[in-house]
Amino acid sequence: MLPFSPAAPVGEAHPLSFLAILVAMALITVLMVGIGDRTKLPYPVLMLLAAIGIAFIPGIPSMSIPGELILPLFLPPLLYAAASKTSWSVFRIRWRSVILLAVALVVMTVAVAAGIAWLMIPAIGLPAAIALGAIISPPDPVAVESVAGRVHMPRRLIAVLQSEGLFNDAAAIVIFQAAVAATVSGHAIDGSVITKFLLGAGIAVVLGFAMGYLTKVIQKITESHVASSAITLVVPFAVYLLAESVHASGVIAVIVTALEVRRNSRPADAAERITSQSFWQVLELIVTGIAFALIGMEMRRVFENGHLGELILPALAISGAIIALRFGWLAVLMVMNRRRNDGLPPFYGKDVIVLGWSGMRGLPTLALALALPVTLADGSPFPAREQIFVIACSVLVTTLIIPGLTLPWLMKKLAVKEEPGHEKMEEEILALRAQDAAMAALNNDPAMKELTPEQFKAVKKNVSHLSGFILDDDDEPDYPSHHADFKESVAAGHALVLAAARKEIVRARREIATDPEVADKVLRKMDHRTVIIED
Repeated sequence: MLPFSPAAPVGEAHPLSFLAILVAMALITVLMVGIGDRTKLPYPVLMLLAAIGIAFIPGIPSMSIPGELILPLFLPPLLYAAASKTSWSVFRIRWRSVILLAVALVVMTVAVAAGIAWLMIPAIGLPAAIALGAIISPPDPVAVESVAGRVHMPRRLIAVLQSEGLFNDAAAIVIFQAAVAATVSGHAIDGSVITKFLLGAGIAVVLGFAMGYLTKVIQKITESHVASSAITLVVPFAVYLLAESVHASGVIAVIVTALEVRRNSRPADAAERITSQSFWQVLELIVTGIAFALIGMEMRRVFENGHLGELILPALAISGAIIALRFGWLAVLMVMNRRRNDGLPPFYGKDVIVLGWSGMRGLPTLALALALPVTLADGSPFPAREQIFVIACSVLVTTLIIPGLTLPWLMKKLAVKEEPGHEKMEEEILALRAQDAAMAALNNDPAMKELTPEQFKAVKKNVSHLSGFILDDDDEPDYPSHHADFKESVAAGHALVLAAARKEIVRARREIATDPEVADKVLRKMDHRTVIIED
């Protein structure tokens, strides 16, 4: 939890002007998505650049959001959406990599950045330097996911970034809180930081499991697909705020909740999944666009700050050091993964270059920078506060805009791409599993005995082509007769075997060897087919 007073005032614009700016941001986001599709550039970076330009248009009102509101407003839904794309089995096999990337690398980044800041910025003090290190240490999972998806990064690399991106905020926030508290009180940072992190993480996990169970209960008693999808919007905010209120990790609580809700997804909830997926795709796009637009608007403060010129050298030194550290750390991880197989797909030298260049900072960095208190306990100014904010935003630009715009070129230059047909092969394996499960249900389910031989033959024909329907997106079942009663019986039989097929894919998604996103893709195609039959 961020218990300190916000640095920036609430928006200076009239409330209607504030609302108009948000609406404009949403519209510009849609435009940037279209431009990004045509130029193969990530729309969050385009949105950030557009917002920086718009912020300096004469007459545009100043708009600032308190730092203590940025994370609670934007992080829960975006983290929930990202965590929903993975599964518990993935974390079971990648736990070493998660610790090395999400905790150890964050701690090392804090140490390097704090050391440079302490040496190069007069009067900053070691605790405040550590706070700066914590601010700029965690790559933003939202930024990474958005950019990686737009440049068609191979799944083996996205797996590494996902292992890192979902938990590093928690470690950074705990270090930030301890450093700020030490700066404000004048006391030294002690080993209680580790205890606080572990305790907060443990409480967050318990809250996440509890909220996941509660969500499952609510969805069971809710007949409306729209209401069932809406509860998934409320839950991330609720568990985040609850965790923060008891000084636990809201980040971890949201992630655990998302994993539990996804684990408890029922095979029969085809219409609900379609509604929820469409809802979250739109929400994630708009929220991401607005979030990066707000980052761009805050950049106005950086350019208007008189310290910018004198802080260019420290900003460049810190940015270069943490980028170099990231490259080195990933190279070590690559070697360790080859020797011990830490649950990540194998990656190589050119993959390390791409992953190192993908350490993009974003919302957490901005929010923590804005959350710095203005004064200390004795009423004196927080040491080097404006300098910390300027350096944080400079690092944000260095690690987000430049890599975001050059990553497509870099991947093309290095010829980094997925193995030909790798994902397609995984889809084929799952499609065949679904077809086998459907065929077993056709032959063994007592309900099939109610079909006439001709009806049974029609259902069997569709089942024998099920894998082809899944892979080719052919959602129109083949019925040999137009008689209403005949079609209704065949459709009922078809729905039954499809239920068995969906159950098999849901089971496969929980397995260690299955890529959750590939399983979701296959399940989505089957859900659409099921809804067509039921309608």
